[in-house]
Amino acid sequence: MGSEAPQKKRRERYKGKNPRRFNEKYKELDPEHYADDVQKIIQSGKTPAGSHRPILVQEILKVLDPCPGQTALDATLGYGGHAREILARITPNGCLWGIDVDPIEIKRTQARLRAQGYTEQSLILRRINFAGVQKILPEAGGGFDLILADLGISSMQLDDPARGFTFKREGPLDLRLNPERGQPASTLLQSLSEQGLEEMLQTNSDEPYAQQIAKIVFKSRMKISTTTELAEAVRRALPRAFSDADKEERIRSIRRTFQALRIAVNDEFFVLEQFLKNLPACLKPNGKVAILTFHSGEDDRVVHSFQEGLKSGVYADISREPIRATSEERYDNPRSKSATLRWARKKEL
Repeated sequence: MGSEAPQKKRRERYKGKNPRRFNEKYKELDPEHYADDVQKIIQSGKTPAGSHRPILVQEILKVLDPCPGQTALDATLGYGGHAREILARITPNGCLWGIDVDPIEIKRTQARLRAQGYTEQSLILRRINFAGVQKILPEAGGGFDLILADLGISSMQLDDPARGFTFKREGPLDLRLNPERGQPASTLLQSLSEQGLEEMLQTNSDEPYAQQIAKIVFKSRMKISTTTELAEAVRRALPRAFSDADKEERIRSIRRTFQALRIAVNDEFFVLEQFLKNLPACLKPNGKVAILTFHSGEDDRVVHSFQEGLKSGVYADISREPIRATSEERYDNPRSKSATLRWARKKEL
């Protein structure tokens, strides 16, 4: 008796005009086959699920001024939006190195960029943390003409509830950029004292209600394993005086709590400090670096590093004022509102 042919699993139906569940958004997740639908989403000021809209592209290109034949580094490859724009300007004789710690997204980005015609001669990818960028210097010829680092969490990671980065949909409270290493946020929560929680919220996100949130989250920590459970604990912790008009204030506190946990889980400040320390050795003489930050903890470290480099003579020039998204970009892409661009240029020999 012959075996029955396996039945194909039916795809999730695209429910309604704006489906809410991530796995129902197959049109957004497959932009090549549903280009018109995806374009409508972009025109509405939203980022399609599973993708990422690069921020401050023209400003970054103006700062770095990529030219044919140069060697570039995208230290936080992500979706590859910035990388694609730089590649278009340094090829055919230039080369871009792209590194990222996320094992899931780097594979997808590699496939996407290879499909656009970028071969191993023009695009070289490595899965490493940007704190260890010096490891690839010998292969890259000893240094880069230009370096870009976008420190923001990517839309692909935020949108997928399975990654545990968003409180808007239920998922495991993970928050790891590299889910193959370290401990998830739920485990970290269980190991912290109430005072440790409060200090983390203050240090990593300047949370004004750190004490109240730490008290409630600490009491509930053994029962918090999902994103929505943490968000609910933060809501319970906020002052009862909050009215419905203060809903946005609650949401901001939830976002800051997730931010503080994510920074702690991935040791992001230490990683950034190591990257900034190694930067001068990674740049060729007269080489340029541009860094996109998204909160004061990142920006303060970048500013301090660049200023110290200018004083010591490592950098010939640095940005004097922060560069921010235009009002048009902030309207079109709300995730650009908190972005700050800083740059530095290494001294010539």
